[in-house]
Amino acid sequence: MGTLRPAAILKSQSGEEIYIVGSGPSVKDTRVEVLPERSAILLNGAVTLCNDAIADPLAVAVEDERFIWKRFDLLKRKLAPGTILLLSVSVIRAICEIDPAFLHNRSIILIDDLRKPYGAERCDLRALAPLPFVVVDEKRDAGISLDPDRGVFQGGSVAISALQFAMFCRPRSIGLIGIDIANADQPRFYEMDGNVASSGVVRGAPRIIAHFVLAQQVAGTQGIAIVNHSPLSALISAGFPYDDNFARGVATG
Repeated sequence: MGTLRPAAILKSQSGEEIYIVGSGPSVKDTRVEVLPERSAILLNGAVTLCNDAIADPLAVAVEDERFIWKRFDLLKRKLAPGTILLLSVSVIRAICEIDPAFLHNRSIILIDDLRKPYGAERCDLRALAPLPFVVVDEKRDAGISLDPDRGVFQGGSVAISALQFAMFCRPRSIGLIGIDIANADQPRFYEMDGNVASSGVVRGAPRIIAHFVLAQQVAGTQGIAIVNHSPLSALISAGFPYDDNFARGVATG
């Protein structure tokens, strides 16, 4: 069986730049192949990039068990044995039902939901707000955990959870690639076989964006820049202007 590891193992392998790579269509127009080694946290189907455009990711994060039921073969085929996994309880359970041997000797960091922690009662945001490692927005619609080992706020997208782990690593910058949100009802960049999964991201966009906005505020107090590299992202209108540094046809400086 795999071993649950603390978030410190992710921090120990990270550098000054971390990139959260989602599955939005904009990935196809992004030069992910020039990202530094061990800088990318790949979300769900972005694992397709492993051993190809991205040889050595920092981690792979999967939060929704539906991805396991539909695409476990992809995860199994593309994931290198030493890659750190950020997995939710439901994802671990699904993998154990399909192929528990897959987790053998793997380093797993638990994505535990602060509002619905494993083995404990559900908590609302008001009860969590006083905790010293928690930051909530004024409307108390969104929250950010500064200590992901104690849990994270799941905000409607695995990108929100990955962002909290990335912030814990204290990089100089966190780049967002393929975090499009607005066009999540379109095929993801890797869905070329007609096997298109449904998504609740468009419906949950306001909640997702609220978490990103709060994360940007918190990261700013820690000297961390959050940079959007998707020209299609709904985050642009929420204060995350498009940075074309990795656009195809644009040389990095």
